[in-house]
Formats: sequence, structure tokens, C-alpha cells
Amino acid sequence: MGYTENRLWAVLSVVLAAAGAAGAAERTQPEWPQYNGPHRDNTSTETGLLKQWPAGGPKLLWTARGIGEGYSTVAVAGGLIYITGNVGRDTVITALDLDGKVTWRARNGPAYRRDKPGTRSTPTIDGGRLYHMNADGDLVCLDAAGAKPVWSVNILSKFDGRNIRWGLSESLLVDADHVICTPGGQETSLAALDKRTGRTVWVCKGAGAKPGYCSPIAFTYKGLRQIVTVMATAIVGVHAGTGKLLWQVRHTSPFDENITSPVFHDGHVFVSTRTTGSRLLKVTVEGDKASVKQVWHTRAMDNQHGGVLLLNGHLYGACLTSRSGPWACLEFRTGKLAHSSNALGRASVTYADGMLYLLNHRRTVALVRPSPRAFEIVSRFEIPKGGRGPTWAHPVVCAGRLYLRHGDYLYCYAVRAAG
Repeated sequence: MGYTENRLWAVLSVVLAAAGAAGAAERTQPEWPQYNGPHRDNTSTETGLLKQWPAGGPKLLWTARGIGEGYSTVAVAGGLIYITGNVGRDTVITALDLDGKVTWRARNGPAYRRDKPGTRSTPTIDGGRLYHMNADGDLVCLDAAGAKPVWSVNILSKFDGRNIRWGLSESLLVDADHVICTPGGQETSLAALDKRTGRTVWVCKGAGAKPGYCSPIAFTYKGLRQIVTVMATAIVGVHAGTGKLLWQVRHTSPFDENITSPVFHDGHVFVSTRTTGSRLLKVTVEGDKASVKQVWHTRAMDNQHGGVLLLNGHLYGACLTSRSGPWACLEFRTGKLAHSSNALGRASVTYADGMLYLLNHRRTVALVRPSPRAFEIVSRFEIPKGGRGPTWAHPVVCAGRLYLRHGDYLYCYAVRAAG
């Protein structure tokens, strides 16, 4: 190889190395590919974020309008932001670029227009595909980059399922090669579909309850992988590989409002619902069988739908009817109330870089330092007026940005510290 060829090869090598580094950086960019984040625990591993906001709040980078009405939040993956909303008579999935510009839109069945109209379910992104279910059970798999349809099914029709008062609301769980859904029929409680084809892999029989409004979680404990969710009248654990019902615990709430996703930690499952309160279950595994036993129950925290976080042995979440106040902190092991507060009102919550990010139901956003000793608001601001209805969508922190949804508006704020 001559001198010229060597020079060309050296330049090409530099270009390829730079491209590879850029590609690697893009691949390692933080993502929030589903409801409650990568591990469905509503916690981010990001660092370098602001520990205090300016008086008027962090910088507003952009506002997207026209996403439609809804209470679902964003998923962020592959350089795109995904969100759903009622647009006219349709449920519409919108993909935005990181500047808030529309990349594509796709319809997924009719809009939910009954009581509390708007979308419920957050899209799930996995392996370059998007999975979403509307309030009437229309489940669709699309190419996440361009919205090309891959497969679809209506789970209520396919599994003789039953809809509920405020519409199906679960954000789909993709576990290994399976898409988990909850038709809540008298025969089929949960079902697993092949994520590539939509083919039925297994059905879970025996629970008998209607769906809750809950999004399921999955975990492996002592070698046994389980799917756990809260249906209309029961907490259920299901064998992730076969669909066999492993255990169920009766758990009822007014209007069947079992909404908040369970929390799993160290062999225990925590659930919280309105009025009924919170309970901790200890999981016992023997081979491919499992059972649970209640450790404690309290009404000091009865979370309706804002989410509950587990941090350093304590649970943080909003309360609906508890006398302790609309915000509470419990000891995970005992259920003992560590503190309560009425400083912000009920709020949806997420966690990043040592701080809680809260959005209450009336447009107020707060940055809170989590502590078992007190509810400490470090900063607060209000999102702009314009959206309709309460601000119920969960906040999302991803790649140094805070995403807040209010009806037809999506706001993107910069929360990365300078330097």
C-alpha cells in the first residue's frame, strides 16, 4: 500500500472511529422506553441534574401542541418521543423528534370519549417496535421509526374480555418475547402474545376478576419469574413462562380503582390503592410454585394513581383519603408512617439524581429532597395555562429533560446542570 493509500486509510479510520463513537453515544443516551421507565420502578439512573431550579422554574425548551387529549405520559427511545391522545374521534399515537416536531402519527382505534375522556395507556418501545393498547382493547404493534403496522388484535374480542368503567388503562408490558395484557374475562384473566407476530403464547385462567387500571410488573425471585398486577378485586401473581396462576390475594377498592403498579423489592410485593390503603406481601418460592403472606396493612397511604416510589427503605406517594395528609412516607419493612404533608396536595411522582419530581393535579411542579424525616420542597413552579382538566400524567425525566403533559400540550424543560 502506497503513501496516498495510507493517508486515505488513516483518514477513513478516523471518520469511522468518530462515527462509531457517535453511534455508541447515541446508543447509550438515556431512554425511558415505557411507562415507569426501563425497569418499571419509576427511577432514573441519570446524574448531573439541577438540585435547585430558578425562581420561575427550569428553562422551557419547547412546547408541543396537537398531541390530543389524554392522561398518558411519554416514552422516549431511539431519538423519538412517543405520546398518545384523543384527536377528534380517534386514538392517535404521535412520534416527536427531540425538538418537539412531529415525525409521524398513527391511529389506534376510536378515541375514549366517555367519563374522563382521553388516552390512558403509554406506548411501550422494544426492539424497534411500538406496542400500544387503547381504552377499548385495540392492541397494535408498529414499526417505531415509521409507524408501519406489524400486527394488531382486540384483546376484548379475542379473549372474551370485559371492559371497565373508565376504560382499559394498562400500559403494556413486554417481557422477553411476550407482550402481556389483561383482558379480564371470566375465563382468561391475563394473556401473553408473541411480540413478533401477535400469536397467543399462553392464557392465565382462574383469577376471574375484571381488569384493574393497573400496569403489570415482572420480576425474578429465587429462580422463578412472575408477572404481578392488580385486577379489579385481587392482586395476582402469574408464572411468566406458562401463564399459570401462582397466587392471588383479594384486594378491593371503591369503583374497582386498583390503579397503581405494584412495587417489588427483596422478596416482597407492595401495593397501594384508594381508600383500601397499602399492604406488603412476602413472596415464598418453591420450585415453580409461589405463595404470598401479608406482612402489614395500613391506610396511612392510599395512593390512587400518582405512583409510589421505593427509595432507601422508604415508600413515597400521594394519598387520597388518608388522615395523614395528601403526601406520605412509609417504612417499607413495617408500614409505619414516617411523615406526612399537605404542602403540595396529591401529585404524580418520578425520581432522578437524588430528587423527587412531583406534578400535582393543578399544574404545580415541585422538586423535593426525599427524606424519611420531612417533606422538603426545594423548588416549585407552575406549567403554563392552556391544557384542560387535571394534570394527572406522570412526569418523566430523561436525558437531562423533564417532560410534563397537560391535555393537548407537552412541555419539555431543561434540567441538566451546567458544566
